[in-house]
Amino acid sequence: MKRSALSRPGVAVVASALALALATGCSDSGSDSGSGSGSGDKATGGKGATATVKALSDAELKKLIVGKGDLDGYRFAAADQSERFASSKEEITVADEKCAPLAYVLTGFAPGDSTAYVNTMATPVEAKPSASSTKRMEDMTDKELDDALNSITDTLGGTVTIVSLSSYEGDGAQKAMSSVSDAVKGCASGFTATAKGAKDDAQKFTKVEAEKASGSGDESVAFAVTGDADGDKIVVHGEAVRHGSTVATYYSMNLAVFLADGKPKEYGIPAELIKAQAGKLA
Repeated sequence: MKRSALSRPGVAVVASALALALATGCSDSGSDSGSGSGSGDKATGGKGATATVKALSDAELKKLIVGKGDLDGYRFAAADQSERFASSKEEITVADEKCAPLAYVLTGFAPGDSTAYVNTMATPVEAKPSASSTKRMEDMTDKELDDALNSITDTLGGTVTIVSLSSYEGDGAQKAMSSVSDAVKGCASGFTATAKGAKDDAQKFTKVEAEKASGSGDESVAFAVTGDADGDKIVVHGEAVRHGSTVATYYSMNLAVFLADGKPKEYGIPAELIKAQAGKLA
């Protein structure tokens, strides 16, 4: 981001985007977009068997979500509760309802009406938290917030990813995936999401584009969403992958990409994270 953009209004937009990256209280614990892996559906037992599919519990999902010991080079931790965009899906309002599944993926929540749900935040080990990160954003002075953002630029060169698992009864997982796929197609011009009814904190995204999905699991959908911060484009990435009756979602943001001067570098959801999570769900 240009230095001149770090005025209070500009900082507020970026800080709000940062709040999306740390949206929820996380737990420690291919093919083109919209296409399946073609490997068959192990959990449903084939067509006609979805009515008998039972969802996993929260406790079972906690054992299955990627975490410490599953992937070298990452730390897995809960997000700071003070940085939540919303504490539940019910607190998120999307102007166009069909775009809601995208907003849920971008806040680490389940894209559909799940029976159980858990998530975690994965950060490269080289990305060290700054000293100022211990202070709540709303309690910072202009200078402290400016310094904190500069510190993020200097130290957070890696990609922060929120990984979530949600489980569904019957064909709920397939319906959740369809809702994400339909939203990618139907929300190309963007959408606006608001938390807790606070219009001043609305997250405005101007474009949604389908991306090449990982091809993991039984089907996968990937997309990129573009937002605007004082004229600077912010691009974040999301993917939903179905493993039988369980849906894994990934939301990645690289803070250094849009806080730094110059042309933003390209990045995406770390393939090693998707592979590690898929291995635990196999």
